[in-house]
Amino acid sequence: MTVGEGASLVERGREDKHEPPVVVLVGNPNVGKTSVYNQLTGERAHIGNYPGVTVEQRSGRLELPGHGTVTVIDLPGAYSLSARSAEEQIALDALLGHAGLERPSLCVVVVDAGQLSRNLYLVLQLLELELPLVVALNMLDEVAHNPPSPTALSRFLGVPVVVTDGRRGTGMNELKRVMNERLGKPTSTRVAVSYPPALLADAECVADALPAAWRTTPGRDRALALWALASVEPGDELRDIPPGLRERCDEVRQRAEPRDIDRELIGARYACIDGALESLYARLERHPPKRASSERVDRVLLHPIAGVAIFMLLMLVVFQALFSWSDPAIRVIERSIGWLSGELVHFLPAGVLRDLLVEGVIGGVGNVVVFLPQILLLFLMIGLLEDSGYMARVAFLMDRVLKTLGLHGRAFVPMLSGFACAVPAILATRTMERQRDRLLTMLVIPLMTCSARLPVYTLIIATLFPPSHVFGLVPLQGLLMVGMYAFAVVTTLVVALVLGRTAVRGRRVPLVLELPPYRMPSLRLTLRGMLERALVFLKEAGTVILACTVALWALLAFPRLPEHEPERTPSAEARAAEARVTTPPVHPTAPEPSRSERRIEQSYGGRLGKAIEPVFAPLGFDWKIDVGIIGAFAAREVFISTLGLVYGVGDTDDQALPLREKLRHETQGGKVRYTPLVGLSLLVFFALSCQCMSTLAVVRKETQSLKWPAFLFAYMTTLAYTLSFLVYQCGKLLGFS
Repeated sequence: MTVGEGASLVERGREDKHEPPVVVLVGNPNVGKTSVYNQLTGERAHIGNYPGVTVEQRSGRLELPGHGTVTVIDLPGAYSLSARSAEEQIALDALLGHAGLERPSLCVVVVDAGQLSRNLYLVLQLLELELPLVVALNMLDEVAHNPPSPTALSRFLGVPVVVTDGRRGTGMNELKRVMNERLGKPTSTRVAVSYPPALLADAECVADALPAAWRTTPGRDRALALWALASVEPGDELRDIPPGLRERCDEVRQRAEPRDIDRELIGARYACIDGALESLYARLERHPPKRASSERVDRVLLHPIAGVAIFMLLMLVVFQALFSWSDPAIRVIERSIGWLSGELVHFLPAGVLRDLLVEGVIGGVGNVVVFLPQILLLFLMIGLLEDSGYMARVAFLMDRVLKTLGLHGRAFVPMLSGFACAVPAILATRTMERQRDRLLTMLVIPLMTCSARLPVYTLIIATLFPPSHVFGLVPLQGLLMVGMYAFAVVTTLVVALVLGRTAVRGRRVPLVLELPPYRMPSLRLTLRGMLERALVFLKEAGTVILACTVALWALLAFPRLPEHEPERTPSAEARAAEARVTTPPVHPTAPEPSRSERRIEQSYGGRLGKAIEPVFAPLGFDWKIDVGIIGAFAAREVFISTLGLVYGVGDTDDQALPLREKLRHETQGGKVRYTPLVGLSLLVFFALSCQCMSTLAVVRKETQSLKWPAFLFAYMTTLAYTLSFLVYQCGKLLGFS
């Protein structure tokens, strides 16, 4: 069955089942399309993913008098329907009913009145496809000194034009009335683009190769043929393109050389638009006053030096917010979780059920909910920056640097957010349009030094490195902490360079964006989007994280020791062996292991730690550190509490000093077990390894695949093991202990 046949079956099935009509909202990025969508659907929005790709789909319900309940879908922003990536093809699939998507009964194209010429290019493509169309002329207030005439625009296009203001809700009732009238009715356009004869001949040749199920009228067939000529080429990422159509496009393009088909196609459409502009305005101005003022500000904000300095200052504020401003809310959540755990301990009798609920379920939920303040703050700030028009400038500014590494300009903010937490940072990659760019950014974000690594770094550095000074001036411990952050940044950039040319190889699409004028952000709409993202995270990622945390709890809790286990006493052989030792130990002999230590040692997790000890021994780790590494998969900071359990310290937040002392005084064969070299090896391992189930769960959710989280875990673990091995073994060869 072809794609078109599948789409036809979907359409017939919808009609047979009397499913609600579908209205799609389409438009360029930054035209206020989502604001119009929010005004139409209110609070009845639903967020999911399009079939086969991980681009977010927003759908909601709207009541129209003549048609009852209508499904409204907000399509991803697109400058045109010419697609060269899987994400860009979504708009065409949704409009034509391909790839299992329902064919719409009406298209509402949102147009920015201040960028009318650029926006009309997409409108022409929609008209050529003979789609039922309504134009929402948005942001008219920004060109109030010389607005385009809605009447003249409607006369030129041959479709209804409604003046709207998505931010204030103006014109929504009129838009609903027109939608109700036009729903399902065909459009007879008055626009006729004069294409060159050679291009029309090329289109006719390609139209002959279109699948039978795609073909309807000669005009629509020609529009699809022109779309194929502009989109299908070697190296594209398009899905479900019939081989015959792909071969025909390649043949026509080769035969047309040295003609530039893209230039001919784009030039003909803009010639049609430019010829009509003078009749749409009272006076034609290429640079309205508000755009001119934005350009003056851009001279500073897009400056290679001043622009970067201002952006770094702004990001410092964002970073500080994620790192410390969210701390009070995080502490409230942690105390609430602690209070609930204490109440359960007091209410329930001791046993497996209480431990499961307190350590597994409540602890697992806490590991998820504790990210919520950071997620809310991150999406609040990104939303405000996006709504103001500044985020488009950031993408343009940083693209100059990141493109040399194969990254996209929009990758910078998620990567910087990774210093606070990888989970909201990975969610922030949704602001990037292309799947390849999102995927590459997701795969390198976990290398950034997140806040969960900080307690581990603090414990290792404070315990195993003396408070000395380098060159008599620079504190060694502070230098190590700064060095770990610098090490993370350099490693992230190098890995991005390698992955962009190997595992996530793809044709780099140039950054194409239109810089909107600066606007006052809408706090209400930003808060709504922020809450929607937070609910999606808690609902979908939380279930996976909770299951993984309970599994880890089971590893470290079973088999259980008897309730009344007799105290251990040294055997006669052990006492005799101790008496024969003539060399005094460097440090006092460690005390007899506590019950909690023995419980961890005898658990499945402890046995696993001993089983993998030979694997990690070349890194300088013993089985106790291995158990800590296993426990850290729930969350990296759990490494400390797991070591506390192993050494019988208890609550390591309140009793960090006993844990440090036990680690310093741990001996093996009369020698100190944990040396600065072991500490450096452990720091490198924690800097690079993917010990965070939350991160893996979110990557699984965002990619809709087990392949990429498995790849992420494998490459980061391999990298961590290799560099940690080199650090420890080279250190030993150089004579360091």
